[in-house]
Amino acid sequence: MAFVRKNRKDADVPTARDVSTTSTSNVATVKDASATDPAPPRAVSGPPPPKLSNNGQSTKRLGEQLIGSRLITQEQLDAALADQVTSGGRLGEVLVRMGVLTEQALAHALAAFFGFDVANLRRDNVDPATLTLVPENVAREYMAVPIRMNGTSLEVAVAEPSEELRTALSQIVGRTVQLRIAPLSDIRWAIDSNYQAIGTVGKLVQAFESVEGSRRRVNETPVQDVTVGDDAPVVQVVDLILTQAMRDRASDVHIEPSEDVVRVRFRIDGALKEILTLPAAIGPGLVSRIKIMANMNIVERRRPQDGQLTIDIDGVEVDVRVATVATIQGESCVMRILDKTRSVLRLNDLGMPKDTHLAYSKMVRSPFGMVICAGPTGSGKTTTLYATLSEVSNPTLNVMTIEDPVEYVFPTINQIQTNDQAGITFATGLKSILRQDPDVILVGEIRDVETTRVAVQSALTGHFVVSSLHATDSVSALHRFLDMGIESFLIASSVLGVVGQRLLRRICPSCKTIYTPTPEEMDFYHDAGGTNKSVFYTGTGCNFCSHTGYKDRIGVYELLIMTPELRRLVVGWATQEELRSMAVRQGMRTMRQEAIDLVDQDITTIEEVIRSMYTL
Repeated sequence: MAFVRKNRKDADVPTARDVSTTSTSNVATVKDASATDPAPPRAVSGPPPPKLSNNGQSTKRLGEQLIGSRLITQEQLDAALADQVTSGGRLGEVLVRMGVLTEQALAHALAAFFGFDVANLRRDNVDPATLTLVPENVAREYMAVPIRMNGTSLEVAVAEPSEELRTALSQIVGRTVQLRIAPLSDIRWAIDSNYQAIGTVGKLVQAFESVEGSRRRVNETPVQDVTVGDDAPVVQVVDLILTQAMRDRASDVHIEPSEDVVRVRFRIDGALKEILTLPAAIGPGLVSRIKIMANMNIVERRRPQDGQLTIDIDGVEVDVRVATVATIQGESCVMRILDKTRSVLRLNDLGMPKDTHLAYSKMVRSPFGMVICAGPTGSGKTTTLYATLSEVSNPTLNVMTIEDPVEYVFPTINQIQTNDQAGITFATGLKSILRQDPDVILVGEIRDVETTRVAVQSALTGHFVVSSLHATDSVSALHRFLDMGIESFLIASSVLGVVGQRLLRRICPSCKTIYTPTPEEMDFYHDAGGTNKSVFYTGTGCNFCSHTGYKDRIGVYELLIMTPELRRLVVGWATQEELRSMAVRQGMRTMRQEAIDLVDQDITTIEEVIRSMYTL
């Protein structure tokens, strides 16, 4: 199955170019689209900006405009022109790629150059009525987003203004078109968010109900026992749900049956959001279709099942982990979406404070011992483990992993995926790894006593082991080992340190504004050690963050280093409070303290800290 979005960065549409004889640029994807928008460039004194001619040329070069606006220097322009000769592309694209300009600054410069207005797609709402005038395939073909009607004219945001583009759009919509300029990344986002993949689900549901009604009248065949074709409504609904989830940056898709309806919810930036409500009759068909895709047993509906599939969505290959379980209302299904194109983060990209990063980097270079990443599901443990591997991996070491599933593929690391049918579990796989002469071992997750015991023994016999463990914080991870029956002296001897972590949502930079916290929030802030801060920020909600006020997430970490004093407390079965007090006295900053520091830096809000990690 493949969902391919036609996204033409260099469409066959004549555009104004800035090479030796032309004067505009294509807009390239910005490195961090969530960065704070720069101030618009100052207008350049002199004659009015040039207008585009039919062939996209102008009488004044864009490079001179950028220098006159003090956005770039002559040296930067010369370097960009030299790069343009070798690599091709447009001047604006090269400048953005070099990091000299941001997309927002380039959009304002182009607007000043050609005399167009800048469209703020993050704030301005797109009129739904205009979406019918410009079909989705046309919007993606020309990278153009209709915004609103201005009298009899249609305002359209584009990244590459030209008379040819204006003429082509006018012929398509059958009316006059007024061009506005916006960054290309914003246009792509606006297309994804406004042209909803699930917009046609209603018609598919009607078709499903019509077909099922006819089938039931003929032979009373239950919905879940019917084998459907690839063009059946149920199949298309599943395809559209996965496509929309990918466009919305969802990490999980929940299909949850109830008595009257089936709810479809996406987990975006750690919070669930209801996306669809479908008739209850379609629920079994949806789950059966997903089971077929994941090579699961569609007949068995009582026992929980796990599966995995690889699909292509909008030209991006993703892995989907599927888990089903029977509830009193029917089978519930959760799909975890893993984007295989994501680059592996380095340790210094995780957001750790500088001193924590230095201490952790020193710890993971130990030749033997165990380092644990502790936190609940979805707290970023796997990302931290992979960043650790990228830090310690080198040609002189044999690095091996046992995972379920393998989320990132390293070309220089030997990775093993668990397979229950073949008898490869974490425990058996780890035993096999020990016979492969490993130096560094990654255990994807410590789930049971047998795996824990083998991992501890591996750390004690000269191997360096990193693994994740479900626990509330770093101290409780040590007590989980004790609860599993591992002897306290083995834990004290093998564990080098524990990283407790959470993920907090960042305040959306596009709608960030001052607000007044509630008295309860201020009490929590001061109890957690907050400073005498008087100005707090929050997100009011905009198009860019789907009106949530938050965009993307940042990690919060606490690093517990096993000192001799802590080892003695572990051997003596000290309580969690005693272990935590000793660790804090020896310099450990708790996750709550780190989270409050992020509030002080106006990165997140008190409300988000309370929601995500109310810890002592």
